[in-house]
Amino acid sequence: MRQNIPVYLPNRYKKEWMPNMRRPKISLKKYFFFTLVCALLLIFGFNLKEYEIWKTKSARFSPSTEQQQDGQNKVKIVQSDEATSSEKHSTAIPRPIAVSDNNSLVPVDEMGSKKSAISKAWYFRNGDYHPKAIFTSVYKRHSSKLFPHQDIHNDRIVNQLMYVPENYAQIKASGKLKSILLYNGLSPWNVKHGREVFLRAKCPVDTCELTANRDLASTADMILYKDHIIPTGLRRPSNAKQVSMLYYLECPYHTQIVKVPDGLNWTATYRRDSTIVAPYEKWQYYDPKVQQQDQDHNFAVNKTKKVAWFVSNCAARNARLQYAHELQKHIEVDIYGACGNFQCARSNSDKCFEILDQDYKFYLAFENSNCRDYITEKFFVNALQRNVLPIVMGARPEDYEVSAPRRSYIHVDEFASPKELAEYLHILDRDDDLYNSYFKWKGTGEFINTYFWCRVCSTLHDEEQLLNPRWYPNVNEWWRGEGTCTIRSWRNYKARKDVITDD
Repeated sequence: MRQNIPVYLPNRYKKEWMPNMRRPKISLKKYFFFTLVCALLLIFGFNLKEYEIWKTKSARFSPSTEQQQDGQNKVKIVQSDEATSSEKHSTAIPRPIAVSDNNSLVPVDEMGSKKSAISKAWYFRNGDYHPKAIFTSVYKRHSSKLFPHQDIHNDRIVNQLMYVPENYAQIKASGKLKSILLYNGLSPWNVKHGREVFLRAKCPVDTCELTANRDLASTADMILYKDHIIPTGLRRPSNAKQVSMLYYLECPYHTQIVKVPDGLNWTATYRRDSTIVAPYEKWQYYDPKVQQQDQDHNFAVNKTKKVAWFVSNCAARNARLQYAHELQKHIEVDIYGACGNFQCARSNSDKCFEILDQDYKFYLAFENSNCRDYITEKFFVNALQRNVLPIVMGARPEDYEVSAPRRSYIHVDEFASPKELAEYLHILDRDDDLYNSYFKWKGTGEFINTYFWCRVCSTLHDEEQLLNPRWYPNVNEWWRGEGTCTIRSWRNYKARKDVITDD
């Protein structure tokens, strides 16, 4: 076998067989200039690449003129980890999804085009992005929780506003509509027969129609009652996909006890655990991570008066008038209306609120009942939409915490007595910086239209829930059971509950 045997050559033959391995002679000066030129070329190439990347990103994410003014709707791009079917896309490559800071998903093209990435969800003012069924399979992973049992901690309003069923293109093509029977008639709702309410609102899911024809009670997809139930006299089969829903606007003290032979599937009230939550107002941040920002306005300037209250009902169940009178012993409280010594006609409400804005630092946004989640326009409109700091009574402290902008109010139950509350108000009155800290929420979001009818229509298209209907075994127990309302403060109510539990 042939072996590789090293060959050793005599020195005299090395010059003929091996090349000259000596380095060419180059001066130190030439070496220096050669190195400098190479370094400059590398720096130039790197900067050119960075410029092109920056230019691409700027074109992709630069905000529109409107959003530069608003400073809203920051968007980041993430990659979807779900490949869609060939029916939806011509490629199996996952599409990028723009996750806006208001928790709504905005589809963008593969390059993250500016037009799509900066769109605001349609329920915001000037919002132009409506969710499409083509993106629902990706969106559904994030926010298809439409019903209370799917998310007990949230009101799910935005989820319902952004929901579109995956087969919605086929539903629209079929021409089939979900029928909603308003059993108490059209006039209590101030709506018209047909699809007008859905089309006018530009609902993402608009294949529904309203009717007041009770002859359709056995075939309607939903029977909707307002304030009270009128028995239909019909028995539905156990496998029927028809939904019955009760709408309440007022609190349990001002609504009747209902009797429903077949039970109820859904509810629509201000309560956050209702199927369709219908709040008096809904606050939504532009970016949940930005809930406070510095203000360029001193909300305390030129205000010489302390506390104001506009009220006409002097016999509320929660003894709010008695609380206000006790508070008057320790701080100036001007009560306008039938219950006080100051007058400002309701017919001239704009003038009344101008006085509130200009002269007063605090406003008593007291509800007439202390009931769970019961927060009305007394707080949202009369107080928060003015330049005054509201002092609240009504719902539980934890209800205000999840419904109101962060640090935008003072709850009476944070203090042991009206005297203790007054002492803190005096501190705020003397410290403009501390007082102004309660207004840092302004500009971080807005009160959105919750589009009640759009959400009713969209949830009616969740076939999975219709095939597995849920019922309220006792809607009265849910609506007015223990812990729903109290005639005293929630602080005292919890104390009593703690004593009972300890025993």
